[in-house]
Amino acid sequence: MVVGPDPTQAADPLDAPEIGYPKELEAVYDISVTVSAVLGKATMQVNQLLKLGRGAVVELDRKLGEAIDIYVNNRLIARGEVVMVDDVKLGITMTEIVKSERQ
Repeated sequence: MVVGPDPTQAADPLDAPEIGYPKELEAVYDISVTVSAVLGKATMQVNQLLKLGRGAVVELDRKLGEAIDIYVNNRLIARGEVVMVDDVKLGITMTEIVKSERQ
C-alpha cells in the first residue's frame, strides 16, 4: 500500500502552488537530476568478484528493514524505505531528510 503522492507520477512543482515554491526557482524546475537508492554496500577482492555466478549472494552492510540511503546527483539527501508500486515496481519513500554539511 502506498500512502501519499503517486510515486509513479513525476512531481511537477508548478502543479502544487500551495506548497509555496519561491518564484525565483522557476528556472530550475525542469532540470533533470539522478535519484539513486542504495540498499547497502560490500567490499570484496577482484578474485572473489570473479567467482560470483548466477544465484550468488553478496552480503551487504545493512540489516533487513534498515533504512536505505537516497542520493540525488551522488549527494546523500535522505534515508527511506523500499515500497512496492503497482505490485510490479519498486519505489522509495523518504523517512528522514539528511542535513547538509555545507552551510
